[in-house]
Amino acid sequence: MNNLFCRLHLEGRHLNKLRAAEVHQLSEHSLQSNESYAEEDLIQTFIQKLLMMDYRARYIKTKKTNEDDHTQQRDNDSFEDEGDIFKEMIFSNEATCQSERIHPMDVQMAIFHCADSFLKQLMVSKLSQCQYALPLLVPNPFTQQIEFPLWTFRQINKSWKMKNTKFISQNHPIYKAKTPMVSFFRFGSVSVSSSKSELMNSLINEKHNTFFHRNCPGSSRTRVLMDGVVEIAWFSPSGTNDDKFTDCVAFCNLHGDAGDHEKQLQILTEMASVNVVLLPRLDRNDRHAAMIQNLYKDSKPLICLFTEDKSTVNETRNRKYKIGLKDRSQSEVSEELRRTINDCLSESSSTFRFEDLSKHCKTSDIRIDEEDDDDCKRGREAAQQMMSLLEKKDLKEIKELVLPHQGKLWHQWSQKNKELHRPQGDEIEMDISRKQAEMMKIRQQQHESDISKFMTCFIKEMNSHTELENMFFLKWLIILLDDYISTELPDLHHKYDEIWSKVLNLKEDQSEHLKAQKEAELERISEDLQAASFGLEHIMREIGQIYESCSSVKKNKKDLQVHFSSLPSLAAEMMISGFPLELMDGDAAHVPVIWISAILDKLIQKLGDQKVFVLSVLGIQSSGKSTMLNAMFGLQFAVSAGRTTRGAFMQLVRVSDEMKTQMNFDYVLVVDTEGLRALELTGRSTRHHDNELATFVVGLGNMTLINIFGENPSELQDILQIVVQAFMRMKKVRLNPSCVFVHQNVSDVTAGEKNMEGRRRLQKTLDEMTKIAAKDEVCDAECFSDVIQFDVQNDVKYFAQLWDGSPPMAQPNPNYCENIQELKKTIVSHAANSFEMTLAHIKDRITDLWEALLNERFVLSFRNSLEISAYRKLETEYRNWSWSLQSAILEIENKLHNKIENEAINEVDETDLQRELKETSDKVEKSMSEFFEKDTDVDILIHWKTSFEIKIKDVQGNIVRETKRKLNEILQQRDLKKKIDAQRKHQENTLYEKSKELALKLKDKAKDEQTLKKEFDLFWEQWMNEITRDTHPIKDIDIMRDVRKIIRDIYESAPVDLLEESRDIFSVSSYSNYVQLKKSSGLTRAFRNAYKSAKEMFGYSLSKDDEIQIRSLVTDVEQQTHTMIRSFNISKMGYNNSYIQQLTGYIKKRVTEHQEGVKYVFKNEFFMDLVLSISKRANKIFTDQHRLFREANDPFLYLKRKREEYCSVFQKYCHGATSAAIFGEIICQKLKEPIEQSVYQKTARDLADEIRSNCESLNGNRSNLEKHILKTLAEEEDFDKYMDYIHNPRDHFKSFIRDEVSRYIFDKFSDSVLPKMENIELLQQKIMDAAHKSTEHVQVNRGDVGLWLKSFTQQLSDELIFSEKYLSGVKHDDVDDFNLLEDVMRKELPEEISDIRNHFNDFLWKLDFKDRPDELLIDHFCQCCWVQCPFCGATCTNTIEKHDGDHSVPFHRINGLNMFYYEGTQHFCTEFCSTVVTSSKTFNSSGEWFPYKEYRRAGERFANWSITPNLSDLPYWKWFVCRFQKDLEKHYSKTFEGMGKIPEYWRKCTKENAIKSLDENHTFKEKKWDGPMRMMFFR
Repeated sequence: MNNLFCRLHLEGRHLNKLRAAEVHQLSEHSLQSNESYAEEDLIQTFIQKLLMMDYRARYIKTKKTNEDDHTQQRDNDSFEDEGDIFKEMIFSNEATCQSERIHPMDVQMAIFHCADSFLKQLMVSKLSQCQYALPLLVPNPFTQQIEFPLWTFRQINKSWKMKNTKFISQNHPIYKAKTPMVSFFRFGSVSVSSSKSELMNSLINEKHNTFFHRNCPGSSRTRVLMDGVVEIAWFSPSGTNDDKFTDCVAFCNLHGDAGDHEKQLQILTEMASVNVVLLPRLDRNDRHAAMIQNLYKDSKPLICLFTEDKSTVNETRNRKYKIGLKDRSQSEVSEELRRTINDCLSESSSTFRFEDLSKHCKTSDIRIDEEDDDDCKRGREAAQQMMSLLEKKDLKEIKELVLPHQGKLWHQWSQKNKELHRPQGDEIEMDISRKQAEMMKIRQQQHESDISKFMTCFIKEMNSHTELENMFFLKWLIILLDDYISTELPDLHHKYDEIWSKVLNLKEDQSEHLKAQKEAELERISEDLQAASFGLEHIMREIGQIYESCSSVKKNKKDLQVHFSSLPSLAAEMMISGFPLELMDGDAAHVPVIWISAILDKLIQKLGDQKVFVLSVLGIQSSGKSTMLNAMFGLQFAVSAGRTTRGAFMQLVRVSDEMKTQMNFDYVLVVDTEGLRALELTGRSTRHHDNELATFVVGLGNMTLINIFGENPSELQDILQIVVQAFMRMKKVRLNPSCVFVHQNVSDVTAGEKNMEGRRRLQKTLDEMTKIAAKDEVCDAECFSDVIQFDVQNDVKYFAQLWDGSPPMAQPNPNYCENIQELKKTIVSHAANSFEMTLAHIKDRITDLWEALLNERFVLSFRNSLEISAYRKLETEYRNWSWSLQSAILEIENKLHNKIENEAINEVDETDLQRELKETSDKVEKSMSEFFEKDTDVDILIHWKTSFEIKIKDVQGNIVRETKRKLNEILQQRDLKKKIDAQRKHQENTLYEKSKELALKLKDKAKDEQTLKKEFDLFWEQWMNEITRDTHPIKDIDIMRDVRKIIRDIYESAPVDLLEESRDIFSVSSYSNYVQLKKSSGLTRAFRNAYKSAKEMFGYSLSKDDEIQIRSLVTDVEQQTHTMIRSFNISKMGYNNSYIQQLTGYIKKRVTEHQEGVKYVFKNEFFMDLVLSISKRANKIFTDQHRLFREANDPFLYLKRKREEYCSVFQKYCHGATSAAIFGEIICQKLKEPIEQSVYQKTARDLADEIRSNCESLNGNRSNLEKHILKTLAEEEDFDKYMDYIHNPRDHFKSFIRDEVSRYIFDKFSDSVLPKMENIELLQQKIMDAAHKSTEHVQVNRGDVGLWLKSFTQQLSDELIFSEKYLSGVKHDDVDDFNLLEDVMRKELPEEISDIRNHFNDFLWKLDFKDRPDELLIDHFCQCCWVQCPFCGATCTNTIEKHDGDHSVPFHRINGLNMFYYEGTQHFCTEFCSTVVTSSKTFNSSGEWFPYKEYRRAGERFANWSITPNLSDLPYWKWFVCRFQKDLEKHYSKTFEGMGKIPEYWRKCTKENAIKSLDENHTFKEKKWDGPMRMMFFR
């Protein structure tokens, strides 16, 4: 025995039991299908085949270890040898030396002895499904104690049908069944020709080896573990004339010599209705003679089978029979034995029950597994205690009494939720508000409902036991609940059948009144059947509703003994333990999303965010979907007694470690569903429900099995269309699940090969259905392969029928099991190439799919959170990549700018810039490649890889071209500035020479500082007057004065007050007052006069499309003029009023062009207000830039700044300083400004990079920025700022960024800005290095000061704008001490650096406008899409300006903020466009009415938008409307009355809730608004 367990690799496992979880997984063994197996693989192979209901598990063969098995030829054999049969074929009675094969029953029993209670139960249940005999009494091979494994029988049910009985059929838990029992045993050894087990098989099922016998495949001569084992099997009649027995009969088989197993023999003989004993012969001296004599004397029928007797059946005395077996055919003996047993049973009233057997075992010292296991006993006691609470309660009312949370209230809430997502009527927001209030009231009622004692007991038990005890508790509860409801269900089913038969007969008689009565009665019974269904899934559903109600009202229930947040943990533990969980409530046809999400969160906590492959199944009702899944994975999907699956259930199957590397998944989540064509409880058409269920299941799964009953799918075209349409919807949202078609019940095993024509028809059918579905979904798909990748050769499976014969005695068809095996391999193959989903992804997908299905119009409504999250991540990376390129090009631009100013280069080419940018470009390309290859969402991101690679190339190309343009402009400006610079340098050098001359003259005359200062002051005043005599100072500018002057020149009659009091054109509510109808518009004079009168009385009203076009014109002109102003480069070139002429000329041109294609013309006021509004916005840019130019170029200001420098030079000459020393000091003075600009620009770039990383509002994408803008607006509660944000979002974004940058610099100046002055230390070092190298260069080459200066400036040309021309007017020919020059610079330069440091606070204002950090960040954030929603004005969320695909925004705002109002009223529209697109309402566009559901038909600006139906609570904009109601009414001249009345529900939104909702809604969803006000109305 020990050798057996060792060979099977089960050493010690009888103590450390095999657990169900160890075998209940997807493993290599579950995919293998070999003829023979190594001994170490026998256990797993047996189990896996058994789980698949493959009865050939008992027939597995062991691989031979001796390679010389079978006939062998000796080395000296040859064809010439004649051979001698008498020598070579010697007879032997001894076994060969080869090791004996392990007996199949030893494999089965070894597992049985080493399995834990749950694996034993699963194993015996599967043996029963395979129609095999089951272990009833089992001797323990280690202790020799006999065990009755009652627990293993608890989940086995047997069905049978008897002739002339009241019921159609009977279905009983076998442990409760009362049946006659026939026991078989033998005494002594029996001849090889007679097999007791084989004879029993012929009685029960001639086609199946119910009991294993010596002639079965794989059998061997030795068996170790079967002696003393009693097996039991049942014959179940089908109610036909072919039945061998008229009642269900149990057959027990005692293996081995009965005389050696007295306890088993005693029990069997006492409990049997008939005893059958197998004997070789009778011998009074036999050691078993006394036992045989006692049996013969006993009153029970006894049938003796003699192996050495040839006689036919003979009744020796009353109910004592003798039958000979020798030289007789088995069929003859079998028939005699069957008749004899039937005769005996007809006269016997004794029955066998497991309960009676338990009593016998207790008195016989036989161990009963249930009684000997403390955990099992505690679990049973807890379950029985719960069941006691159901006593004396009407089964049809029991759910309503003990499960109140899931009854009417939950159904009402579900229905309200569906209605909420499918609004009807006119007052949509009011209706939504009412429904939300009603739903909350239902939740409160649920919350106030008492928890029944039954549920209190359940929760208490689940929280007070160990995991093992809970497993037993749940198993017992399932067993007892099924037992409880089985008492009434048969009666209800029988009653239903009787009435249904009457209805069928009535149809023939055309008795309509009676028919209606009977059908109403049928409906009542159907409801009773539904009410009587009560299982573990209903208990868990109740817990789910308790959790959802507590979660909704945000507090615990008073009678809940634990906190509600712990409830999902119970369900998660159940899933981990292998129990299925209800995903969709089949009764309410609703997914409890809050509950399911909470469970998945707990699963993630307990298991980690594991990778999961989702396998779902879809098919018509009762087509064998659950059976297929159970066979494939060894599952036991919970189906309440008397019912098929309703709704959807999910169950986790673990993937073994060796398979994880192959599949790349940790678990398979199996989703079983109710059948299509099953009527909903609400009585609605099944079409919608089937569509809903199909779409949900297909969308959830990585793979969906389409289950079709039969070969020809033509009968299921409507179902196929549902499937195709579901797949098509998946394709549109970039979910690409795969499918496999499974044809069930195909009898011909060669159907796969023969049915090529069937495959062709299937392909044709799918293509036809695709076209039909494409028409419904407005999709251009022509064939099925356009929608989903599908291989008709490999993805169509033909399954044999499940049963090999006619139930109830039919065994599973082995071909069916092979089909299951092949399908499983296909699934594994698909999984290896499938998109990786984690539990977190599945949670999001369930939420998104269900939300989408609630909105009905799936294609428009689906919001794939996983995809959105991945895309947001990609956008953030895209911003990082583009910022890297922009940062690098800024550095390159600065370096080349320096060279241009230093006249080191005279031309800039694109190839030069690309070469400079190559290093950064390569890094970005590498980063992109790694991101698209290694990111966890790579399967989603791959859709955008090519487009984003193109976009990055476009970004690079654009910034290179723009940089080239700017640098070439600088080249041109450099030449223009030479004149200004020459004049300034002439003046500067004149002063230098004159001061030098004066100093040399006074060198020996004036020694005290006072005298020297007085002399210099007189000199400075004299020469300043001389130098600037013909020079005029640069004056301040007045942009608005110049603008008004130009407008007056254009419109001479323009009144002064109009110019002084112009309106801000960017914030007007309508442009109607700016236009008038063209005279040539085709109207008669009379009509024009009438129109003129009406206009004077009522005012002119532009159409909404005209308003949109004008708003677009204004926005675009403002943007283009802003670009023009920045290109003027005023800080370098100065201001010229020709700039204003250019701007007004451009604006005039755009306004004129716009008027050409419309029926109206602009009044003069439009042009004037547009010019003035743009100029007011640009005024600050003009003045700031001009200030920089004036400070740098006004001779008076410039020379005034230089006074101290010249005074210092003067004094040093007076004190006898050498030319070299003076020249060194002058160089340091001249370097100050270039150093300042270089450091400031570098600091600005570094600061922009730091702010982008560290500033909370600017460290993400545009969505994050907008969230902070909205928070700031709410905190400030400034209505005017809100209006600026709503109507001019781009400008508001810019203003906010500027404020944030200023605040950051102010707050972080000491900690963050000042440390960036370290740049100046590095620059100082570079300057001194350049001076030193220049000195060495001159000394080596014996050059002069000119060579030194040339070398010095060339070395700094990349770092500073500093060239020889800066010193061209300073005479330095006499400088020859270069070491002294270097020493002076080393002394003087730190002083200049120190002065720069002291004035660093003002660095921002000394920067060119385009170089400021806020402008760098504005360029970065505002290069995105600004297209607005045609209804509410919300801005497209895409961060790429000219992106592919539709515009979209996750969250819209109320249409009234975009001037939508109700037709014929002045009432605001308070509806969200994301709500109204689900309604039946219409809107007007260009004079034509369109349904909101078909808004894309209303023109291009509508067609390019994807508006996602969304009923999510949006507290922010609801709070805003309530807070600023009066301001909005005044601003828009509309009211919140009538249909536009603000729902009371909105007024409960607080500012705190509003701000909090921003964080929730912007987790990974962008939310931004932009858009002109448009006058629109709808009905």
